[in-house]
Amino acid sequence: MSDSITYMAAVTNTGVERIPTYAMASVEDRCAPRHRLAIPARMRFSCSSSFPVEVTDMSLAGFACDALLTVHPGTLCWLTLPGLGALEAEVVHHGNEGIGCSFKSLLNPAVLDHYIAKYPVV
Repeated sequence: MSDSITYMAAVTNTGVERIPTYAMASVEDRCAPRHRLAIPARMRFSCSSSFPVEVTDMSLAGFACDALLTVHPGTLCWLTLPGLGALEAEVVHHGNEGIGCSFKSLLNPAVLDHYIAKYPVV
């Protein structure tokens, strides 16, 4: 039986090992703590106009927002937060509560701290 996790092969001193790809790791084994937030933002997909979303959770590595769209994992998008330029991200999953994305580059910790302080969930 084959599992549904995507792996890549890595050669180590002990032989070839199977390592999960980043996309699956970001869903299953998060690399940074997540913070519940309520940030009004805008999202845009390639070749489309931006639309309003609310970022409901964020970490240094990615975010979740309330966009109720059918978007395939791997789709590129850009998130514009208040006071910050567009951040490139990739859709990791979508569901009834919105979509989850991983940032192309990790968010600066000072930027994350700013949004945690300014937009806490009340």
